[in-house]
Amino acid sequence: MMTRLLTSAALCACVSLLTIGATLPTHADEENILAQREARWKDIEKTIFGDKVATPDESVVKLDAPTRAEDASLVPITITLDPKKSIKALYFVIDDNPSPVAAHYTFGPAADPHVIKMRVRVNGYTNMHAVAELQDGRLVEAVKFIKAAGGCSAPMGMSDEEAMKGMGEMRMKFAQDVTPGKSTEATLMVRHPNFNGMQMNQVTRNYTPARYIQTIEVNDGNRLVFTLGTGISLSANPVISFRMVPQRSGDVTVAVSDNKKGHWEKSFALPMAMN
Repeated sequence: MMTRLLTSAALCACVSLLTIGATLPTHADEENILAQREARWKDIEKTIFGDKVATPDESVVKLDAPTRAEDASLVPITITLDPKKSIKALYFVIDDNPSPVAAHYTFGPAADPHVIKMRVRVNGYTNMHAVAELQDGRLVEAVKFIKAAGGCSAPMGMSDEEAMKGMGEMRMKFAQDVTPGKSTEATLMVRHPNFNGMQMNQVTRNYTPARYIQTIEVNDGNRLVFTLGTGISLSANPVISFRMVPQRSGDVTVAVSDNKKGHWEKSFALPMAMN
């Protein structure tokens, strides 16, 4: 009797090990996944940049993001660019999001384009790419893999009507008083639900129609700081931190437009340092 029990237990253990082994990814599986991710990026890269290829170089562009997202609908991203390089534009791509290009910054003469912070939605396990376009046309990239799930379809936890209250309201704060000609950090906050068409209304069980920000433009007087082209991957109520070099006292003006022809503008007085 004891012998039969031991034999049965041993057989069960072997079956369990075989089952576990069958579910674990093999080396070939991992290589196939990596190849698929690389092929996906090559397709995106070709679509955005044509025949130009981005060269990895984290001494020029560095991408910081959590390895595993606590909230896939509010993933904090920091992109740091070499201050010795002249940066023309910056692309931030979430490879496996339904709309991969989360942000395209074009910098103007009032920008200090060397640190950008923002929050984005991430739909699933994916690579993310930060690609800097230098003034000479070269492309330099950094890549990071993130574990996240469901960020694009995550509901906001309130009714659509509540989410849209105050849409277009803006605030801006500065890290310190401003001295003309010196770099300063600013943080822009925009109230907008950024509905992407993938979120289900928890009451009606219908999908909320897409309504999301498409462009944000920031100017220091008549001097451009940046224009941001964005879409459904930007988080709800976006918060964007950036650096700028104001040349005079006066106002910083922000213009925001969305895909339903919503347009809002607001001016913010620079907090000037006392001489």
